[in-house]
Amino acid sequence: MKKKDIEIEIERLKKNPNLPAHIAIIMDGNGRWAKRRHLPRIAGHRVGRESVRTAVRTCAKLGIEALSLYTFSLENWHRPKKEVDALMRFLKDVLHSEYLELKENNIRLTASGRLEMLPEATMQTLKETMEKLSDNTGMILNLCLSYSGRAEILDAVKGITVDVEKGKLSAEEIDEDVFRRYLYLPELPYPDLLIRTGREFRVSNFFLWQIAYTEIVVMDVLWPDFREANLFEAITEYLGRERRFGRVRAKR
Repeated sequence: MKKKDIEIEIERLKKNPNLPAHIAIIMDGNGRWAKRRHLPRIAGHRVGRESVRTAVRTCAKLGIEALSLYTFSLENWHRPKKEVDALMRFLKDVLHSEYLELKENNIRLTASGRLEMLPEATMQTLKETMEKLSDNTGMILNLCLSYSGRAEILDAVKGITVDVEKGKLSAEEIDEDVFRRYLYLPELPYPDLLIRTGREFRVSNFFLWQIAYTEIVVMDVLWPDFREANLFEAITEYLGRERRFGRVRAKR
């Protein structure tokens, strides 16, 4: 899309009061994109960096409250060491190079997952970047790193168990609201829209608790080719759905 057309579409969508507050994206297809071009897998991740930049910029301009990106799963640690090491170095470089743009766009950076598993250098860069952006008041960019939906639920259960044993919480008090407080980032609203690129129909252990009533849009485009038009398409499809949260259709 041309820059002018992008701005027109942003202004059109911003007028809709039902825009999703929180968008989550499973950024799938980097490896397939690289394989089709006879390139190493890391090449797909490097090209996908522009897709991340596009999604972040556009969501911020739309006034989206939070954007969560499934960046590196807990299961991804089982990939070849060479690939994992390259991804960790790449993440560190991206945090360094994208800091100024995030700062200029008033974006606050957070991360969720078993972050203690990240290499020390990568973790240090992540902490420093989050700290430098902590005073920003615009969109929250949540990087899901070393993340697993099942692990998050297990970690929440462990946290609740410890507090019950310490007498800080009774079993009778535990409900969905209490459970939510033990998630990695309980302050984030649950995702309204989950976008998955790469045409795979699965949630891949992502936000298993949070997406109970999330609208899911699966797209044919591979992540390195994801651009503004694809984001607008997903949001438009979301806006065309009736969200009932388990209730019956409203009478007309």
